[in-house]
Amino acid sequence: QIFQPLHTLRAAEKELLPGYHSFEWQPALKTVSSSCNVGMLDGLSGWASSVEDVPADTIARRFRYDVALVSALKDLEEDLTEGMRDQGLDDSTVTGFSVTVKESCDGMGDVSEKHGIGPALPEKAVRFSFTIMSVSAHVEGEDDAVVVFQEPKPNSELSCKPLCLMFVDESDHETLTAILGPVVAERKAMTESRLILSIGSLPRFFRFHFRGTGYDEKMVREMEGLEASGSTYICTLCDSTRAQASHNMVLHSITRSHQENLERYEIWRTNPFSESADELRDRVKGVSAKPFMETQPTLDALHCDIGNATEFYKIFQDEIGEMHKRVGPDADTAPPSRTERRQWRATLDKQLRKKLKLKPVMRMNGNYARRLMTAETVEAVCELVRVEERQQALRELMALYLQMKPVWRATWPARECPDQLCRYSYNSQRFAELLSSTFSYRYDGKITNYLHKTLAHVPEIVERDGSIGAWASEGNESGNKLFRRFRKMNARQSK
Repeated sequence: QIFQPLHTLRAAEKELLPGYHSFEWQPALKTVSSSCNVGMLDGLSGWASSVEDVPADTIARRFRYDVALVSALKDLEEDLTEGMRDQGLDDSTVTGFSVTVKESCDGMGDVSEKHGIGPALPEKAVRFSFTIMSVSAHVEGEDDAVVVFQEPKPNSELSCKPLCLMFVDESDHETLTAILGPVVAERKAMTESRLILSIGSLPRFFRFHFRGTGYDEKMVREMEGLEASGSTYICTLCDSTRAQASHNMVLHSITRSHQENLERYEIWRTNPFSESADELRDRVKGVSAKPFMETQPTLDALHCDIGNATEFYKIFQDEIGEMHKRVGPDADTAPPSRTERRQWRATLDKQLRKKLKLKPVMRMNGNYARRLMTAETVEAVCELVRVEERQQALRELMALYLQMKPVWRATWPARECPDQLCRYSYNSQRFAELLSSTFSYRYDGKITNYLHKTLAHVPEIVERDGSIGAWASEGNESGNKLFRRFRKMNARQSK
């Protein structure tokens, strides 16, 4: 029933495919054809290749961006008309709509078919998708727009519409930019024009605002021309170095922007002050490639969870091995050997398996992170820690973390956890004090990227966007699961 050839689909089903609805852009989109009945495109179409270009050795498929957006808006037609009714808006007074779109892009490792036939392909894929986050109506004579639709589940794979699928390694910058280049060009053209589309049987105007927030740190660094995540410039939001971030853990503000990265890249490229490589790098704060796509400086809630859980997992091991005795001026023993460290890890894994039925994982994932970061886990770990005051410190650290976490996980923190939001700065300050005093053996001159963002930037982002969780990349990540499913590819399922 489901996979019938396209020509046998009924009209009702055709409406669900991009390319069915007629629409118009005013002014017409630059470098994009005006036809509306466009189905799937070859991922490389729209890329003007020159004679010297090596043809990109990949398979990619995508929808044209504007056609996909129209299809998504038509899906929401009932919600929009209902939203206007609920707000008591009269059709004649609504002059147009603003649509806010979240963009997500994520690489997937190992998507080879485990059995079956198919063309030999690179074993990696990248998915680019978008979610319509909210639609607001502009009313004649009113300054403020009225929200008529807000995505209730912004992190569900159901609201996350795939735009482009490509068999590329996300680290292959050239191929990635060749395929996403036309997407970026279309998106730029759409921001400078407005869409005319019939909703509720009347033609309406739509303007689009794109926010690229569904990227993990690796992808943000790649898109914005920053050095890779092991760089001394640890943050994609501010110019702090790792050493600065570990001495001053809390007080930083967001300074980086796409525009500034472009300007810095020009300085890096031209070196106008004829500086040495080190001085130049310090001047541009680690921007050493041309920023390719604008992303919103934010924090990815899912990877924040994972990064911080990894860090706690290591603290637990260090506490079991009593690392605090081994560092500092009066340390009497040599640093731990690899065998010792393995032993601590085995002890911890065994305890977690026994007390919490938590199986060790090769790479930290979201589910493991969520189960690890609980008060029960700390109690289990404290059984292995001999010194009472170290136990207290661990308990307090986790309690503070659990107070802070809802603020960047919640879809609408001001509604869902107002108290934690108010206390966030205080909690993060106390958390930072604990790290730099009790756990100074781990944080002397170093701190992980996500821990820095968690402590320093969360309140500012929430104040600016109203939410961090809603803008995260989870919808796209859940979509990855479906993609694997459709490729009959159950590689990542644990036995």
